Amino acid sequence: MIPVIVRNVVTEAQGVVRLVLGSLDGSGLPTFEAGAHIDIKLPSGLLRQYSLCRLQVEAQYYEIAVLKDPQSRGGSAEVHRLKMGDTLSISAPRNHFPLIDTRRHSVLVAGGIGVTPLLPMAQQLQKMDLPFEFHYCSKSPDTAAFSSALKSASFADKMHFHFSQVASSGRMDVVNVLSRHSNHSELYVCGPADFINDVSLQAKMLGWPEERMHREFFAAPAVDEHVVENTAFKVKIHSTGEIFDVEADQSIFEVLDNNGVFLAVSCESGVCGTCQTGVIEGVPDHRDVFLTDQEHASGKLVMPCCSRSKTPILELDL
Repeated sequence: MIPVIVRNVVTEAQGVVRLVLGSLDGSGLPTFEAGAHIDIKLPSGLLRQYSLCRLQVEAQYYEIAVLKDPQSRGGSAEVHRLKMGDTLSISAPRNHFPLIDTRRHSVLVAGGIGVTPLLPMAQQLQKMDLPFEFHYCSKSPDTAAFSSALKSASFADKMHFHFSQVASSGRMDVVNVLSRHSNHSELYVCGPADFINDVSLQAKMLGWPEERMHREFFAAPAVDEHVVENTAFKVKIHSTGEIFDVEADQSIFEVLDNNGVFLAVSCESGVCGTCQTGVIEGVPDHRDVFLTDQEHASGKLVMPCCSRSKTPILELDL
């Protein structure tokens, strides 16, 4: 973990603050590519992931923007209580949502605070003089972080704002936008789970290949516990042959942790990809939103923080 200090706190929209994080001694922080995020260890000990929302202008600074979510587990509320001068620990940037190295046209679609990883993408595409368009969906300009700055950005001509509570704007016509590009573009989507699922479903119906659809969830979709019922199974550690019982009310990660098997975990909801683990034998019952449909179908990977097993034993590459 890297120690940093909060250099500035800026209100960017209703319920959204932007933090400027700087190295303690002014030295450069690790470089990153557009779409990257960092883990932040908050003063309470909570570990949360936030997208870096601007390419580095000065090497000693990172910037994140965080929505105070009333449905959160406490992380966003704690971020909103941070003040200039507070110290934190962060990880080096990791990127599970990179720009694809292609000359294809890019379609960036943001829902609310999902704008944060797409902002550096737009900056990078503009810098590389690559074709793209940026659709930003929000309730109103007051709730859309960075909306004023985006209207005067170097890529302002590529911006399309869709404000659902503004009569002259209205919701984005997803079918109209996506149908123009299904054969020759890359799609990048970020925002609330329902928003991403809706855009992704429309894209699939319009013939977008999965390999050209890229998305990043900030939270997993809600699961109907009356529809999804957990059952007990066993998990086997390939390197040692140890077998542990996973009860219906336990996660694989909890069982591994209780038995001294280390596995890095962060989000605990199948969103961030930190705990991704190989599967040697057995069929995973996928509950994550990180892996693609093709990766789910292959059964070669699993997220132990939330996923389970469809077979009596799931052998992990640990």
